[in-house]
Amino acid sequence: MTMLQRFAGQIPIFKNKPFTRFARKAGLDDPTLCEAIANAERGLIDADLGGGVIKQRIARPGEGKSGGFRAMILYRRTTRAVLFTVSRKMKGQTLRKTS
Repeated sequence: MTMLQRFAGQIPIFKNKPFTRFARKAGLDDPTLCEAIANAERGLIDADLGGGVIKQRIARPGEGKSGGFRAMILYRRTTRAVLFTVSRKMKGQTLRKTS
């Protein structure tokens, strides 16, 4: 488990090894990931899947969120966030609670 660099007033953010590997290959830097968590702290959560799991969309570098990535995050408001899985968003793809 790796801790991201903390910015002023931000909660601790961790990412596991597979997430770190994927993010590095996809060009997702720590400030972009921290922005996704900052959005969640402001209440801008794309989907609350229950049990402390949220889905956030993350924009690809140089593109928008619609063609970006989906990240599943173990999230507890004002306490911590653990980025544990990420995937490319593909046209027509949907995620359900059973996925």
